[in-house]
Amino acid sequence: MKMRTWWFINIVWLFIFAVGAIFIGVREVDGAGVVQTPEIRMISFAVLGIVFIIVALIQLVFLYFVRKNTTR
Repeated sequence: MKMRTWWFINIVWLFIFAVGAIFIGVREVDGAGVVQTPEIRMISFAVLGIVFIIVALIQLVFLYFVRKNTTR
């Protein structure tokens, strides 16, 4: 049961990051009114990528503990 929850949470995170990447890719002007140049877009993608890596590492730690608890 816990593994299903873990997989569901990962699918939700993947959906959130996909929507974020699509949003960054298609927007012309950000919230501050700055026109999105390719350089600014790449910086936004890099920040999203860093957040993705942090979330992935946290999910791997949770996976370790979930597997440890399910083997008992």
